[in-house]
Amino acid sequence: MSEHPIRDLMTETMEKIKSMVDVNTIIGSPIQTPDGTTIIPVSKVTFGFGTGGSDFAPKGNAPLCFGGGGGAGVTVSPVCFLVVSRDGDARILPLNAQAETTADRIVEMIPGVFNKVSSFVSSRQAAKNTPETADMAETDGVAEDIQP
Repeated sequence: MSEHPIRDLMTETMEKIKSMVDVNTIIGSPIQTPDGTTIIPVSKVTFGFGTGGSDFAPKGNAPLCFGGGGGAGVTVSPVCFLVVSRDGDARILPLNAQAETTADRIVEMIPGVFNKVSSFVSSRQAAKNTPETADMAETDGVAEDIQP
């Protein structure tokens, strides 16, 4: 038994959608500014498709007839920009004033939290390597007041 024509119709519709939507549609190409900042656009892509058809009874000795159609729609909505400064700080600039859901707010906070944790760890490392902390380490971290 040969494949039904609806299969070809669905395959063609999906191929057209794949050609319209790729990873560069969602995460855009990075843009370099003269000061060394990198800006990456992020978009939300929504798509849908439908395919339908019907077999028609042949008249006389005619072969089985098929009639069908398919359609697809794609919406690309800009969501935010990921901004990475020259010194590596990353932040998200949303295009809408308020995040849609709690999950969106959490995702928007991730670069800021990452930057704060990195700064904290760096400051702890720097404090560990200063001469003052080396002196404190010799006295088990107890600072004594010396009166003249």
